[in-house]
Amino acid sequence: KMHFNKQHRQFLLITLCTFLTFCLLYFFRSYDDNRLTAWRWAFAGVDLYWFFPALIAGVVILYFLLKAPLAEKRPAVFLMALSFAVTSIFWKVPEVIIDASRYFTYAKHLDVYGTRHFLTEWGRSISIWTDLPLIPFLYGLIFKYAGESRAFIQLFVSALFAMTVVITYLTGAKLWNRETGFFAGVLILGIPYLFSQTPLMLIDVPTMFFLTLSIYSFIRAMEEGGKWTVLSALSLFCTIFVKYSTWMMLSVTAIIWVIYIMQGEAQSAKEEMHGAKDKGYRGKIVRRGVLVALFCGLMIGAVLYFKFDVIWGQIKFLREYQMPGLRRWGESFASTFLYQVHPFITIAALYSFYRALKKKDLKFLMVSWLIILVVILQIKRSRYVMVVFPMLALMASYGFQRIKNIELRKYIVSSAVASSLAVAIFAYLPFLQEMSTVNFQHAGSTLDAAEIERVVVFTIPSPESVVNPAVGVPIIDLFTEKKVSYDYNAEHTVTFDEIQTSPLRFTWEYENPPFYRIVNEGPMSDSAVVIISNMVIKELPDHIKEKLEGYKETAIFRTSTGIFRYSPTVTVYLPDPDMS
Repeated sequence: KMHFNKQHRQFLLITLCTFLTFCLLYFFRSYDDNRLTAWRWAFAGVDLYWFFPALIAGVVILYFLLKAPLAEKRPAVFLMALSFAVTSIFWKVPEVIIDASRYFTYAKHLDVYGTRHFLTEWGRSISIWTDLPLIPFLYGLIFKYAGESRAFIQLFVSALFAMTVVITYLTGAKLWNRETGFFAGVLILGIPYLFSQTPLMLIDVPTMFFLTLSIYSFIRAMEEGGKWTVLSALSLFCTIFVKYSTWMMLSVTAIIWVIYIMQGEAQSAKEEMHGAKDKGYRGKIVRRGVLVALFCGLMIGAVLYFKFDVIWGQIKFLREYQMPGLRRWGESFASTFLYQVHPFITIAALYSFYRALKKKDLKFLMVSWLIILVVILQIKRSRYVMVVFPMLALMASYGFQRIKNIELRKYIVSSAVASSLAVAIFAYLPFLQEMSTVNFQHAGSTLDAAEIERVVVFTIPSPESVVNPAVGVPIIDLFTEKKVSYDYNAEHTVTFDEIQTSPLRFTWEYENPPFYRIVNEGPMSDSAVVIISNMVIKELPDHIKEKLEGYKETAIFRTSTGIFRYSPTVTVYLPDPDMS
């Protein structure tokens, strides 16, 4: 009876802490300086009257889901299904980050011109900014063999996210035990910022997947060798050609290798003391690490042989532009680790350092190294930090192992995850759907419903916009099945001094690809006209007026949060049947 009462008091305390934590964050939401999903913006229109009942229901539902037989007997299947289902809720979010226009055009190059053209022209006729080719290549294959649809991209990215959750579970199970791995996988869902990224055609979620896979496969290679040596080399190779920032993150493999060598020395000493026949465990670890590096190095060397000039040019540009820019475009650690990550996770991760030091657990450094690196290097942008969130979840789960009562641990994890999902679904989701880029999505739906074959896009610059409106053309293309052409006569320029340090500089150095050029394909009567501007245009330029003869304004989309300077208005014109 005493134990029953004590456990109920603990559950009540956790419940109070869950509500108190949310209330504190809500009342001090002005301190969240995230550039995309800051609480001061996201909660501006949220009715808390419905929020708290949803939070209570979420905690109860999730707690009982964690007690379900599937979660206990088939944790990998449970985590895969749960995480994929949660991300599907956010598929209705528009492309809220304009970088998606780059990745769409890269992928479309492969779809239009073929794989060989993509590989040979990457960095040459395909203007690539600071991007690496792996994810655009995979997106292009999806377009080529499944169809040029955003839905297929979202299925793919959600699958990668779900697999990241599963690999996090497997990593924790391999290093410690199944419980640590399982709760780490669940805790990834306690990071609401991730759900603002899973529906987007970007590379951040795929980068998180490949980095997590590289860590797990390298651990398996050190312990087992064999096929895992090859798989580890392949995953490292993929990670290297996903994003330049992962090169620094892959230093974790050196940490893992050194730790296994140190453990190997102790193992070899034990074997010698007991006269074991299978000696030299340390030597095996050294050889396995060398083989992984050799296989990976050979594949990297093959790419560098053909693309060294392209990659070296990008590295120099990153050093001159991106690295100084990180200091200007940063966000606070308080924003990232208290608002965009549930505080229970951050607190447990901090406690895990104490627990690991007390236990002298070297393996803990394998998962904490990337977080240490983020702090030392002062990487303060959530989009750049998110790739290490699976390691943060592993740290938190390791810290939660101090709580011996498994039911209490499940309830704490349920409270953290349910709170984060409530924030993501009831605050982030409606806020993201109100961003001005949703105008492209609505325009695409209107165009698909119209009886036309082609779409001709015109762009009108605005002195108030920090973005070249021409980058909206691929976003329109992403949301419509019609053939899109662009009026290249309207290309806009700015002076270098105006964009030199801008985080949106790429939009002005970007050029729409040749496949958008207008070709003599028949009369304009089978086309729609779309105008992209940064506001409602009162007086259209003369060259656009001429093109609009015989057209009528069908729809104008001007949804805006009023927060961001980039606020595209999209106007759709269709042939006027009364003028024919």
